Amino acid sequence: MLTAAKGDSRRLETVLESIQKNIHSSSHIFKLAQDAFKIATLMDSLPDITLLKVSLELGLQVMRITLSTLNWRRREMVRWLVTCATEVGVYALDSIMQSWFTLFTPTEATSIVATTVMSNSTIVRLHLDCHQQENLASSARTLALQCAMKDPQNCALSALTLCEKDHIAFETAYQIVLDAAATGMSYTQLFTIARYMEHRGYPMRAYKLATLAMAHLNLSYNQDTHPAINDVLWACALSHSLGKNELAAVIPLVVKSVKCATVLSDILRRCTLTTPGMVSALQSRRNSGKLMSLDKAPLRQLLDATIGAYINTTHSRLTHISPRHYSEFIEFLGKARETFMMAHDGHIQFTQFIDNLKQIYKGKKKLMMLVRERFG
Repeated sequence: MLTAAKGDSRRLETVLESIQKNIHSSSHIFKLAQDAFKIATLMDSLPDITLLKVSLELGLQVMRITLSTLNWRRREMVRWLVTCATEVGVYALDSIMQSWFTLFTPTEATSIVATTVMSNSTIVRLHLDCHQQENLASSARTLALQCAMKDPQNCALSALTLCEKDHIAFETAYQIVLDAAATGMSYTQLFTIARYMEHRGYPMRAYKLATLAMAHLNLSYNQDTHPAINDVLWACALSHSLGKNELAAVIPLVVKSVKCATVLSDILRRCTLTTPGMVSALQSRRNSGKLMSLDKAPLRQLLDATIGAYINTTHSRLTHISPRHYSEFIEFLGKARETFMMAHDGHIQFTQFIDNLKQIYKGKKKLMMLVRERFG
């Protein structure tokens, strides 16, 4: 019927109404929409615009039906609809972006619709002039910002990427991230956006987002292979590169969020190897290349926290230790000693710590004999 009515807008209207009224299966309507699209674009000459519009109408109906019901072909359907709208023309793309919330989820609208609309292939396909390109891009950015407001967790990074070339839109997207950081974002998402900001050349913004991410993080004593460790090390390296004040502000956050001794000692070592803020020649002159003291804030706080973490972890491990883990435990104490020795009275502290262990866990004779052999 669609093929027979091709070129006759009144007949096509009647067939379309009949389909919309009588067919309720989204997959059947989608198949019809695809078939109509194929027939409309088969010719070597210009596509049949009346049939194309019917195809688009059917596609829009599929979008509305499947928006709130799960459909495994949904991504394919969304991609197809954007292709169909592109064939119909720039006004059709603009129209689906204006009414995106009735057709797409925020994630679909940013990651598929807006991204495709702003791609080079779409611009080339539509033969747009600069003015039309800018109008279409502006609609896509507006859409991205609306999606980021509605679902910052899944759309904020896409929105920032889509708004890169427009200063005001980019600032708005960044503000949406900051507003959502306290409530709507996980540390993983914030670290991802923070790394993106550094990559874009905004180290202070990256630093700000990294500190907000830290507030959501909690690494317990035995999580020494946690996926967030690399992000924590990156955040500390970033703040270290920015200068002493930034490092001083991030260390209390690290101490609060990270209870894992090996991670803390790794951060401590990295902080003591180079001078903070050695990014530019200007800063290195200003800082005159002085390493930070372990006896003063902020590194003193980090050193104390690391020693404390080693002590707590030792007691936690000793409560349920089995003989097959003895040698691993002795190695762990060796690492602890290295950290203790970084404190000016570390030798005394470590000796007291070992004496304590020998006293409290004297029932574990074999293990304490190994401790004596190694640490006296």
